[in-house]
Amino acid sequence: MKIVVTGGAGFIASNVVDGYIEEGHEVVIIDNLCSGRVENINPKARFYLMDVRAREVQKVFELEKPDIVNHHAAQMSVPASVTDPAFDADVNILGLINLLECSVRNDTKKFIFISSGGAVYGESDTLPTPETYAPRPLSPYAISKLTSEVYLDYYLHQYDLKYSILRYANIYGPRQVPHAEAGVVSIFMSKLMAGEIPTIFHYSNEPDGMTRDYCFVKDIVKANLLTLEKADNAKINLGVQRETTTGELYRTILSAVRAKGYAMDGSFDSPNKKQARPGDLKRSCLSVQKAGELLGWSSEYSLKKGIEETFETYL
Repeated sequence: MKIVVTGGAGFIASNVVDGYIEEGHEVVIIDNLCSGRVENINPKARFYLMDVRAREVQKVFELEKPDIVNHHAAQMSVPASVTDPAFDADVNILGLINLLECSVRNDTKKFIFISSGGAVYGESDTLPTPETYAPRPLSPYAISKLTSEVYLDYYLHQYDLKYSILRYANIYGPRQVPHAEAGVVSIFMSKLMAGEIPTIFHYSNEPDGMTRDYCFVKDIVKANLLTLEKADNAKINLGVQRETTTGELYRTILSAVRAKGYAMDGSFDSPNKKQARPGDLKRSCLSVQKAGELLGWSSEYSLKKGIEETFETYL
């Protein structure tokens, strides 16, 4: 298959590109390198330096005629979306519409959209949260992701453009960059290696931090491969179905870093603490039963194993 991957120079999508190419697929990357890196680009992929909102995207589609679009590119920071909701909507909603229009005009067969299970459900009172739970988005970022999902339903109804929506948990792994809350694993690792004590954000009644569902990127690559030919017109959670506090995550990372001779001082046992930021969820954990049923997928990496493998790439 020929697959357009947007954001293919970024952390998660570049790993997905590698997985597609290893399986023999032809890959075209569209990325404006706002947060992606040139060194992440697989040399076997064709690369277009371009914003997903640009009119020139249509020319790429006319030339490449992709069978599938895998849309990872996004404004991904919750705090940034709170600060500038208009920019968040511009990138995440108008960028999506541009790609959908290009897909329809050029007979793309399927659109794989990357959503956020860690955001669209909001403060869920059902944990682990299934796909049937009514979304309660609590940030402009979450709203833009949920709005995008509704647009996909419309394009299926109006143009018969098949889709799969993958609602990610919190993904970590090689190539993650230490930017904002999305890169907490990378932030902790980078600071510890530099001899700096990281900061844990938390609510007053939860001193060990908020809980998240941390999933290793190689498990996510496997799901993206399976989705090429399965789970049409479905919304699917991807995670490990386990809550981990920020404090537990930090201690797991600290252990992996110390095993390699860094951050040996006892002062690192007590990270700095700050109050949670606007838009921060208290708890998040995804049910992955549907992923097992429709994709035959489940996560294989424990947090310890994933953290250790990730840290090896920092050495």
